[in-house]
Amino acid sequence: MVSKKLITSLATSATLASVGFATVGQVVPQLSSQVQTTQAATSAINDYINNNNIKPVSIQYRAGTFNKMFGYENGVGKPEGVVIHETATPGATAENEVSYFSWSWPTTQTYVHAFVDDKEIINIHSADYGVWGAGQTANSKYIQVELCRVNTTDQFARSVANQAYYAAFRLVQYGLPFTPGKTVLSHNDVSRMYKETNHTDPVGYFAQWGYSMDQFYDLVGKYYNQLKGSNTNNGGNANTNNGNQASNIGILRVKDGSKEYISLYSLNNDTMSRITNRALGTGTDWQMDQTKVVNGTKYYRVATNEWVPESSVGQIIKPLA
Repeated sequence: MVSKKLITSLATSATLASVGFATVGQVVPQLSSQVQTTQAATSAINDYINNNNIKPVSIQYRAGTFNKMFGYENGVGKPEGVVIHETATPGATAENEVSYFSWSWPTTQTYVHAFVDDKEIINIHSADYGVWGAGQTANSKYIQVELCRVNTTDQFARSVANQAYYAAFRLVQYGLPFTPGKTVLSHNDVSRMYKETNHTDPVGYFAQWGYSMDQFYDLVGKYYNQLKGSNTNNGGNANTNNGNQASNIGILRVKDGSKEYISLYSLNNDTMSRITNRALGTGTDWQMDQTKVVNGTKYYRVATNEWVPESSVGQIIKPLA
């Protein structure tokens, strides 16, 4: 939990110049329904997720209002893991929390990278930079994500699936191993380790649903393994004409440049058309699962029927196999 009053979750003193992290609307693709999953260890909630074929939703990237751009203790773009929070605010959705934190953080002195509920994963600050969520030491080490409180078992299962996926995605993105209690840890763990906050979330909230951090780790591990190596064939379009190629999930970084946004394209009848209401922020990272060559230009798929041309790609962080 990031308290909505002034607590000891203060940033490190270091600040860096603001960078252009604005991204518009759209998202990292969901895990394909055709991914071969590994069952999580015994847990009623994890079993419910598996038995009902619940898939994490896509990560939405939005421009947040937090303007204290400070790197982690190991440098910009070098987090050491992910801290798991919960909001302790019954009935508040991810949208509600994003709205609240957008205007309240200068007073509350608190901010996190993302909010998650049963329907959305909303990322509001570049994970290359720290936030104010768990005390000075943790803020200088970890990406931080808040889980919103929900009302039903189905909603809880979907929300923890989304939070586990977000944690797994960040580990893969930054080349971190999955080590429970070290690269993925609760705010309760942080409080015990560094003694700079007294929060115990999400342990108590998890317990209300008969859930635990150990069971959550099983879920993170499942998605981590999928992202690291499972094959996906999104929609059966692999190995057809025009160079379409299905492969392992990869990660690309779009170019930094003079433009604030990078255009996206949709594929219709073997023709790419520019999307006018969504774009990618320059220098941001995106999951990709297919490539396709159209009229001599190679494109990478970063969401359902949303593609970025090779000319806009600055770096392939994790290549497609």
